[in-house]
Amino acid sequence: MMKLNGTYSIDKFLDEVLYNKKSGYYSQSKPFGKEGDFITAPLITPMFSEMISIWVISFWIKVGKPKKFSFVELGPGNGVFCKTFCNTFKNFPEFKKSIKIYLLEKSEKLTKTQKDLIKEKNVTWIKNLNQIKNGPILFFGNEFFDSIPIKQFEVKKSKIYERFIEIKKGKFKKFILKKTSKKMINKLNNLNLCLKDGIIEYPQDGLKILDLIIKKIKKLKGGILLIDYGYLKKQKIDTLQSLKEHKKNIYYENIGKADITGLVNFQLLYKFLSVKKLILNKIVNQSFFLKKIGVIERAEILSRKMSFKEKSDLYYRLERLLSEKKMGKLFKVIFASSNKIKFDLGFK
Repeated sequence: MMKLNGTYSIDKFLDEVLYNKKSGYYSQSKPFGKEGDFITAPLITPMFSEMISIWVISFWIKVGKPKKFSFVELGPGNGVFCKTFCNTFKNFPEFKKSIKIYLLEKSEKLTKTQKDLIKEKNVTWIKNLNQIKNGPILFFGNEFFDSIPIKQFEVKKSKIYERFIEIKKGKFKKFILKKTSKKMINKLNNLNLCLKDGIIEYPQDGLKILDLIIKKIKKLKGGILLIDYGYLKKQKIDTLQSLKEHKKNIYYENIGKADITGLVNFQLLYKFLSVKKLILNKIVNQSFFLKKIGVIERAEILSRKMSFKEKSDLYYRLERLLSEKKMGKLFKVIFASSNKIKFDLGFK
């Protein structure tokens, strides 16, 4: 059981609560599925993973069907996407022969869960990107950046303070504001994150990881596809949210027993990738992307041999992915690639 004591910056609090090796949420809990606290697109329907798989194969064709091709899944969760991905490309022997899959996972417990599910020989688990030597390379992350700890700042009377959280005996006490250094304020200004009032969220750790990914893409050639829930316009609020047993939970309660994530600032990701000279498509929502790569047609093919009950279930699950009231609009999709690789499938 987690018993935090002390004052933590928001990012350090999140890192401890979620990733502590002994008592962190991802070390103790079964977060995914009906028995967990939340559900992701690969668990809603295999169609999501199948369509992404076809998109990946199309990218491989676009870059010339290389004999060596690296695919990296960022934060593979319980491994369901990768399992479906492997099953899908069995129908494409040339692609299967060329691909090497890397799973970047921080949690030892989730790594074990993934290894119990995925038995393919061309899958390797990694802790850092230095283990990847061959390109072209494609990174994929579904709900990856929302789970990376963020810093928070509060603007009061045009002054920027960093937010800290005080915990006593594992329970929330209060928020504390501390003066922010000029160096940090300059960082926020350079990223166009500063506000006149409200809450600023700065994904410092996320941008560090993204910078390493960009360097790998530039060195080996390739791209990165990210799908996550987030926003395009500046927010002035605390976007951290928590789920416990599929119900909303205040993120500083049930510490270590509930999932905590934050909305992803997609305009910030776009700017960061653009400044690094990668080629970008416009940001689209999940509904637009999945429709453009053929998910509705796929559903129609699958439904032809189904009973009425099975069809109803199939389209109910599809609606969860596409509906504006559910995941279709809130979830955004961004793709960036190295110089001379222009690939816009799903974005036009």
